[in-house]
Amino acid sequence: MNLSAFDVGLLISSTMTYAAPLIIAGMGSIMSETSGVVNIGIEGQMTIGAFACAAVSVLTGSPWIGLAAGAAAGAFFGALHGLASITFKADQTISGIAVNLLAPGGAIYFCKAIFDGSTQTKPVSLESKLPMAFSALFPKDSFFSYMFKNYISVYFCLLLALGIWFLLVKTKLGLRIRAVGEHPRAAATLGVSVFKVRYFCVILSGVLASLGGAVIPLSTVSYFFPAIISGQGFIAIAAVIFGKFKPGNTVLACMLFGFCKSLSLTLGNPKFGLSVSVHLLSVIPYIITLLVLLFIGRSHAPAASGKIYDPAGA
Repeated sequence: MNLSAFDVGLLISSTMTYAAPLIIAGMGSIMSETSGVVNIGIEGQMTIGAFACAAVSVLTGSPWIGLAAGAAAGAFFGALHGLASITFKADQTISGIAVNLLAPGGAIYFCKAIFDGSTQTKPVSLESKLPMAFSALFPKDSFFSYMFKNYISVYFCLLLALGIWFLLVKTKLGLRIRAVGEHPRAAATLGVSVFKVRYFCVILSGVLASLGGAVIPLSTVSYFFPAIISGQGFIAIAAVIFGKFKPGNTVLACMLFGFCKSLSLTLGNPKFGLSVSVHLLSVIPYIITLLVLLFIGRSHAPAASGKIYDPAGA
């Protein structure tokens, strides 16, 4: 097998394209976890975000309205998860499982209702795709033109990760979020509203997870179908654990998983002449996920993560 410079450039570009949804969703998981609320509903929120964005983009012809619809759907399911786990003090894991069941089910129901009984939306037109950025700055068909041939979602996810890091580490709100995630009762004695902080983080988590799903039909795939996410939400959660709940480390972990996905597709190209089943290659990202979680060692979540906060309790 001989990879040319152009192949390497495309490999780097596609790595970032596949990593972008994971990074965006991963930042959502970090926000919820840091505030002390486990959100394993990332998978379902990515699914409903992908549907809402694809459907609205098809109906309106605008990717931006589609992204707004995806964000709104994520906010709804984030608020639903918050209502169950924060206000009604339900088990956070069970609440997340409910989101993973309700959101994809709702996506399929509304898809059938809107698109004449089909579980797939109509394809998103080329005009409704996300714009490319920076590739036009380099000579056509050069290594750098391929390397930087990325949708704007790639650069957005990197800026988002930087923004989440700045929020959590450098601002007063970030300090309150981390305090609520570590010791909510102590934070409450200092006048911090634990419920408000957690609701903010959980809803923002839903918005970001849905945006992670929403960029998929606007970049790598052109339409919504039930298996469009196919475990990427859980991979994003694994990346957060692998990254020890830190934005920078999570970005690197997502890039690793994105590289595995890109590599599996590159190796499946007939021009390389590898006599390996494409189905076998497609499981590479999931195998890497399991191996990473197996050998990662201890990853410490915030002390109050997953624990119910009751201001009236002892």
